[in-house]
Amino acid sequence: MKKILFIALAALLFSSCEAFLDTESYTKKNTGNYPKTADDAIQMVTGVYATLNRVLANCGNSYYFAAQLLSDDMFAGGGENDKHWTSLEHLMYVDLNQYNSFWSDRYSGISRANMAIANLDKVEDEKLRNQLMGETLFLRALFYFELVQMFGDVPLITQVPQSVSEVAEYPAQSTQEEIYAFIAADLKKASDIMPNDKWNATVSGEGHATRWAAQALLARVFLFYTGFYGKTELPMMDEEFNITGKVTKAEVIAGLEDCINNSGHTLANDFRRLWPYSNSLSAKDYYYVEDLKNKGEYWLKDGTNPETVFAIKCSHLASWSTTTGYSNQYLLFFAIRNAGTGDQYKNVFPFGQGWGAGPVNPKLWEDWATQEPTDKRRKGSILAAADRPNYVYGADALMEETTLWQKKVIAITGAKEYEADGSIKTLYNSFTSSTEYYGDGESDDFQLGHETDVILIRFADVLLMHSELTETATGMNQVRARVGLPAVSYSFPALQKERRFELAFEGLRWGDMRRWGDNYAISALTGQLGHTIWNRGVQTIMKDQGAGYSARYQATRGFLPIPSSEVDLSDGVLKQNPGWGPEAVFGSWN
Repeated sequence: MKKILFIALAALLFSSCEAFLDTESYTKKNTGNYPKTADDAIQMVTGVYATLNRVLANCGNSYYFAAQLLSDDMFAGGGENDKHWTSLEHLMYVDLNQYNSFWSDRYSGISRANMAIANLDKVEDEKLRNQLMGETLFLRALFYFELVQMFGDVPLITQVPQSVSEVAEYPAQSTQEEIYAFIAADLKKASDIMPNDKWNATVSGEGHATRWAAQALLARVFLFYTGFYGKTELPMMDEEFNITGKVTKAEVIAGLEDCINNSGHTLANDFRRLWPYSNSLSAKDYYYVEDLKNKGEYWLKDGTNPETVFAIKCSHLASWSTTTGYSNQYLLFFAIRNAGTGDQYKNVFPFGQGWGAGPVNPKLWEDWATQEPTDKRRKGSILAAADRPNYVYGADALMEETTLWQKKVIAITGAKEYEADGSIKTLYNSFTSSTEYYGDGESDDFQLGHETDVILIRFADVLLMHSELTETATGMNQVRARVGLPAVSYSFPALQKERRFELAFEGLRWGDMRRWGDNYAISALTGQLGHTIWNRGVQTIMKDQGAGYSARYQATRGFLPIPSSEVDLSDGVLKQNPGWGPEAVFGSWN
């Protein structure tokens, strides 16, 4: 409660200084004179983007991280003391307040977005005004979409509070229908007003959300809402915040076709070039991309990749004194756990050191080989320890180890010194994008030296969503053709399989599992049982914890607990989600 109220109060103080002080500042920025210039407006919206990086600083509590571990893409991993990860993967908990930082950061972003939306009408340049307004609406919709998927009924704060009494009252939980109707209105307006510039010619600058990102996110929201709730249309609020409209399937398809035909987005020519392991520093020593190196084709750097529709920007500015969130902390969390041996990371080169979250579910590896035996994406997405004879098991008491690691969201290393025979002698702890951008080499900071962006929407997903909504195979077959697979006729199972393999480890599988029905989700979760794992280097099998995957999903439908501090301090306004009582406490691995 306090965090939301403080956020709202800060917004109120900023927006209503005259009401409190009966005076006007002629020397400092306030909402009477700000934003005054185009740079002011861009700076205001940049403040909304900055909250994305605040979440990265505590990424283990984020929706993206939770969606990875909750899905059947991955197991929890981590060390034996990382019980908050293990409990999450089994839909249990060790701390009901675990997601408090995420809750706070997302509502901080919403507050900043509300402030920007209330003031961007001061921007004189119509094109820039529409672009920035669309970006802010997109971000607010993204924040609410993550909150509603994670927690269900949450407070809906639609505008800057206008009085102290308004701030003092804890906002009520809105229904999920209301939250989705608000999201739909934001994304529909963003799609309508944003300029139709090509993806790399945005008037507000590189890395900003676009019309095309808004259309893609609207499709993702539509598919989740209609699937999870069994609806045919997405409700939409009017400007008075009443549900009076709707977004139809035909409108969503039209938006995707606008993106496909006019955005300039395309598929990368080689699937491997999407992922940083093909960067020019690491590629010269990585046999798997030797053919790319020989052609002079490397990783498509951030800001140059035509397949990236929206990403969280990261940079070389991360430090312990500013914010760790400028660094892509997911690469650290999902990287391979240190075995305490000097050769460990040469054994798994070019993949680097981290906290060991997310060992790959062996069922995915096996199903992939059976269902698409010639699919290049399998080895393009997964590192198998069987291919590395010196792999070290049980590194630093690693739990739920499968000897399979995903290759998309993981620390990447580079050679530092070579032996006389040309083999690698020592490694830099991380490849950084500054190698490509600034020419200043590599990083020995294995915790903060990760500068590659967090990709949230790819053009491949746009094509697959279009195939799903139109029940046609064109987009699906474009994605397949990229990796040399033959064309197939459209069927829903074929579409599901294509999404499973193309988008693995990108934070989308959990949403797909849930929207394809409770039976599908439970089957996927229980399909993880019985596979070989290692706990602290000791071989065993994956087992149900607590009441088990099936019972826990039925009890929660995949919603996580609202932070207990918010529930307690709201004086009964917030109601905890079902299924998160004492029966869900995780003690230790059985």
